[in-house]
Amino acid sequence: MGLITALIIIFFILLSSIRILNEYERGVVFRLGRVIGAKGPGLFLLIPIVDKMVKVSLRTVVMDVPPQDVITKDNVSVKVNAVVYFRVLDPVKSVIEVENYFAATSQLAQTTLRAICGEVELDELLSQREKINEQLQSILDKHTDPWGIKVSTVEIKHIDLPEEMQRAMARQAEAERERRAKIIAAEGEYQAAQRLAEASEIMSKNPMTIQLRYLQTLSEISTENSSTIVFPIPLEFLEALRKGKEES
Repeated sequence: MGLITALIIIFFILLSSIRILNEYERGVVFRLGRVIGAKGPGLFLLIPIVDKMVKVSLRTVVMDVPPQDVITKDNVSVKVNAVVYFRVLDPVKSVIEVENYFAATSQLAQTTLRAICGEVELDELLSQREKINEQLQSILDKHTDPWGIKVSTVEIKHIDLPEEMQRAMARQAEAERERRAKIIAAEGEYQAAQRLAEASEIMSKNPMTIQLRYLQTLSEISTENSSTIVFPIPLEFLEALRKGKEES
């Protein structure tokens, strides 16, 4: 009976020492308080009571940075939030170098977001997000590297502007559209005037073109349903009448 009890105890001890980790997991093993390395994936054994394991996931973590109150370089108060993509490259460092790498990365991302956005003006913050994202990623990756963390991407999600600033930007955008419309209209009138000047120069060199234009105008008028028809008279005809009258 005692032998059976001993065998049962040994079985449970062996069972408790077996560990199985998935492909994306690693186990940082401590033996009597000293780290001996990372184990996994798959099946491995731990020495009961002597060994202790901390499980670490190697998958990419998507962390949402809460909205941060930021005062830009041109003294505009905005709220900015972002998303950070990172993963653990060194499981041992992520356990022994920092107490909680997720919380530490989150706090670092918040302070860095406020610092970087506070160094630029509002126009640059709105128009050069890609540049600011790269700066955020570079700074975060540099500071998390000693923890065995790799920050792959940082993206600014939303910039919340005050209502008065939104109205001012809407008025500015409307004024810009009106300015462009006036420029386009003026450019069209200028080109039309140029074409008319070129056409008049060509017609002045060849009087026959004036007669052809006269006949074309009559043809266009005849197709319209109008009770009144205006016949254009060439100025040369009036000039000839005036000279004839003077001679007579």
